[in-house]
Amino acid sequence: MSCSVAVSNSPVFSPSSSLFCNNKTPVLISPSPSETLTLTLTHLKASQAPSSSSSSSPSSPCSPLRLRLQKPPSALPSSTLASTSALSLGSSASGTVLKRKRPARLDIPVTAMGFEVPITPAVEEAVIEREGSVYSVYCKRGRREAMEDRFSAVLDLQGDPKQAFFGIFDGHGGSKAAQYASEYLDKNIVKEIDKRDEEQLEDAVKHGYLNTDSQFLKEDLRGGSCCVTALVRKGNLVVSNVGDCRAVVSISGVAEALTSDQRPSREDEKNRIENLGGYVDLIHGVWRIQGSLAVSRGIGDGHLKQWVIAEPETKIIKINHDHEFLILASDGLWDRVGNQEAVNIARPYCVGVDRPEPLAACKKLVDLSVSRGSTDDISVMLIQMKCYI
Repeated sequence: MSCSVAVSNSPVFSPSSSLFCNNKTPVLISPSPSETLTLTLTHLKASQAPSSSSSSSPSSPCSPLRLRLQKPPSALPSSTLASTSALSLGSSASGTVLKRKRPARLDIPVTAMGFEVPITPAVEEAVIEREGSVYSVYCKRGRREAMEDRFSAVLDLQGDPKQAFFGIFDGHGGSKAAQYASEYLDKNIVKEIDKRDEEQLEDAVKHGYLNTDSQFLKEDLRGGSCCVTALVRKGNLVVSNVGDCRAVVSISGVAEALTSDQRPSREDEKNRIENLGGYVDLIHGVWRIQGSLAVSRGIGDGHLKQWVIAEPETKIIKINHDHEFLILASDGLWDRVGNQEAVNIARPYCVGVDRPEPLAACKKLVDLSVSRGSTDDISVMLIQMKCYI
């Protein structure tokens, strides 16, 4: 059987639509012979005669397969088509199955394509623990991919061993706000203290919080953070908070909360939000501002800033010998462990023992919260108060 194919004036060879076959006479559709290029190929079946019986003449009717290609257009150099038709589809001498020549390998530089090697982010620690001379802190990541809690501990504040600043910062929507507050809140409070008289200590802390919030919002970063801080200054303990982090002090073994959680469920907070044009919804048992955030105050939260304010509530007490230790912790602890229960667990590690183990007390509280089903980040800081009397 013989076939002839006429290929249209195209740089791409597609024989599927131009192949006509019969058992007698080859079908030829082509321009005049003077304008064609002839390529003779050999194709043999097992039942056909050996390759030696075929003629080498391009015009011989014995040629099993004849391809006629038009000359390339004037805009396309003849060398281009010549190189294309030079592919070996078989060997007339061997009479074997048609083969296609493998194209030359192309070496493409990766840099020229603009590819970049991804940088793998550093894996954050699942557990963070620190033990200082007067404080210990233990933080454990919950089910989130990254720890959003942060802490701050500044001893010898302004060069005075009787002054210090401590803080726990519980981030939400990321850790950016918590990180920012842990780095700058103490500095902003000290700046405000230096501008005022000692009687205006509460006002200085308030403006330190507000300035930190304003500066963070200018960074155009997402997320927010609850905060609880303790400033020790000239025998006074100044405790402030925004959100639901909490401070609890042990007074001769009796727990006293020095802060009140600021949540939309609190009647005064709910009224404040609604008076500002916002609303509070109960969603799956949790009260939320605008159906979103479960705390009513904090650093950051720019998209809710009209209702989520950064003004702290502050309480100042005089430190005396009855004040044993102070617990600062995120809601990851307080949602599962009560105030007095926390003091009862921590006290045997800190009071009436030759070698206090406050870090062990922090770990015990965190483990208790986890055992009760907490999946949140949990941060607990314990501060020995008698060092500042």
